[in-house]
Amino acid sequence: MGRTPTKPATKPVDKTSLHLRVDFGGERSIGPGKIRLLELINETGSISAAGRSLAMSYRQAWLLIDELNKMFREPVVVAQTGGGGGGGAVVTETGNDIVRLYREMERRAYGVSTPEMRSLARLLTPPAEKLH
Repeated sequence: MGRTPTKPATKPVDKTSLHLRVDFGGERSIGPGKIRLLELINETGSISAAGRSLAMSYRQAWLLIDELNKMFREPVVVAQTGGGGGGGAVVTETGNDIVRLYREMERRAYGVSTPEMRSLARLLTPPAEKLH
């Protein structure tokens, strides 16, 4: 008799993630939220659409972009005028450099931390079984 295939067990580290936040002192920092906002502005060409994708208001998204623009020497996002939709927003070369550098730091940190994350995950209590 054939056995019913079972779902392969996932290792605890498969669901474990590492989140990187870079604090520059004072109130200046970048982390996964601001970086994702920049990536979504790149994808959508719009601060409001990027904010909606992250379930935040246009004002909240705009304040984060304003904070980034003031934090760095060069603008990170600039307004784009014209077009049928009335313009939008563009991530600058500096903004794209910030995203690239952050993602590279994140990738490296995850790579060198995998053994420790596995060890931490093994110390966790097992997840509660779902009641049916």
